[in-house]
Amino acid sequence: MDTVADADLEQLLRTRGHRVTRPRRAVWEVLRTARGHLTVEQVALAADALGHDVDLASIYRSLDLLEELGLARSSRLGDSDASRWELAHPDEHFHLVCTSCGEVDHHVGSLVAQVRDHLDAGHGFDVDSVELTVTGRCTRCRDADA
Repeated sequence: MDTVADADLEQLLRTRGHRVTRPRRAVWEVLRTARGHLTVEQVALAADALGHDVDLASIYRSLDLLEELGLARSSRLGDSDASRWELAHPDEHFHLVCTSCGEVDHHVGSLVAQVRDHLDAGHGFDVDSVELTVTGRCTRCRDADA
């Protein structure tokens, strides 16, 4: 498997003792084709646009299972209580969240490693994972107000 998106969902579900269901396949299809971080409501809209009729409860359960299987990850970004979902990926990064348009971008670099090292060396804290959210305004929104 080259990336998480290449994972054989049906084989993984069966291997782990889970049933292959229409909602699980639909949510997986949405995540694999999505650009960005989606709320559950956005997953539902995208599933509907792809011709899948899936209720919100099934979407929540499917997303939770995909996260448990290591195929998806959730993040709480900005002031909203809503989790946003994306395909799982191994890198730790900053989420850059535009407070004007809501766009979310990843920033991958050495700063996350520096934060890890600082917390370990300076505070004796053994870090499991790092997820940082930075809010502000994206270039497009900043330029629109100029």
